[in-house]
Amino acid sequence: MSSAIRVDVQQLPHADGLALPAYQSSHAAGLDLLAAVLEQTPVILAPGQHAMIPTGLIIALPDGFEAQVRPRSGLAAKHGVTVLNSPGTVDADYRGEINVLLINLGSEPFTVRRGERIAQMVVAPVTRVELARAASLSATDRASGGFGSTGR
Repeated sequence: MSSAIRVDVQQLPHADGLALPAYQSSHAAGLDLLAAVLEQTPVILAPGQHAMIPTGLIIALPDGFEAQVRPRSGLAAKHGVTVLNSPGTVDADYRGEINVLLINLGSEPFTVRRGERIAQMVVAPVTRVELARAASLSATDRASGGFGSTGR
C-alpha cells in the first residue's frame, strides 16, 4: 500500500457547495473531478463538439509530482464523452484552475450538469531525464518498426 501525499487545494467561488475530488473505491487510482458549471446553465455538448469545463479547483502539487486528467470510462462507454487532450497534465508549478476539455464523440447531445463527475485525476511522481546526444544507439530486434510492427 502506498502512503498518501499532501496536496493543498483551493475551491474557487463557482465551486462553492461542491465536494472535493474523491476516490470512489478503496483501490481507485483516480480522484473524480466534478463540473463546476452553474446550475442554471449546464453545458450541452452536441455530437462532435468540445468544451472547456471548469472544476473550480486550484491545487498545489509537491515538487516531483504531476496530476493527469483522464477520461471516466463510464462517460466514454455510455455516452461517447471523453477528455480530448487525454491525459491532460497538471505540472507542480501550475496554480491556475483545473479545467477539463471534454468532447462528445457520441451520436446524441450530452448535458454536463453541476456536480457531475466528468473526469478523473491521477497524481503521480515525475521522473525527469537528461537527454544526451549520441552518434549511434544500441541495436534492438524491433529496430525502427512502429505502429503495429509487433502485431495487430
